[in-house]
Amino acid sequence: MNKYVSPGFKARAFNCPYCGAYAKMEWAFLSSRLGAIDLYVSKCTHCEELCCWQGKEYDEEENEFTDGILVIPEVSATPMPHPDMPELVKGDYQEARSIVDKSPRGAAALLRLCVQKLCIELGETTGSIDKDIKSLVIKGLPVGIQQALDVVRVVGNHAVHPGELTEEDIADVAISLFELINAIVEDRIARPKALEALYQRLPEGARKAIEKRDGQ
Repeated sequence: MNKYVSPGFKARAFNCPYCGAYAKMEWAFLSSRLGAIDLYVSKCTHCEELCCWQGKEYDEEENEFTDGILVIPEVSATPMPHPDMPELVKGDYQEARSIVDKSPRGAAALLRLCVQKLCIELGETTGSIDKDIKSLVIKGLPVGIQQALDVVRVVGNHAVHPGELTEEDIADVAISLFELINAIVEDRIARPKALEALYQRLPEGARKAIEKRDGQ
């Protein structure tokens, strides 16, 4: 799974907020009729949808805006849910995306809930994130993802207790937490499914030989 790249002002490529694809962007400058607002548009070369940006920081020497904010569409700069994300998890993930800019603390708490539900989807039944993570590690969960899961658990847990973490603390790691949820889905759900599909494409004779060997 490719790393998510947030939409950026004048960036040559990023994940489109409309179609979600990582694609090259074409840029054009639009001057407002009143001359009070400087607008830019970026066009996704994959879906051809347009994003509207407002110039924010002007460089006198370069005689152009070097920074801007996305005004249309009004979306969160967080990755879309993984295509293989379970529906039970996807609803909370999407809700977290919708509020992360206004309430990073609330989004982090929702992501913690995503981890709990994801553990259930992966067959864990203890009801404890700590125990579920340990069980998944025994079953082959990579250490890096285990450590990242602990980050989600700790940050999400602290996020529900005012005063323990500032909004800035939560905001700094918010996008990484969204990426992490997708990484877990990729490792535990999407990759095994892809490998199974690859196995099923093998000639029937070869598969029977493997099954006969494994049955011995």
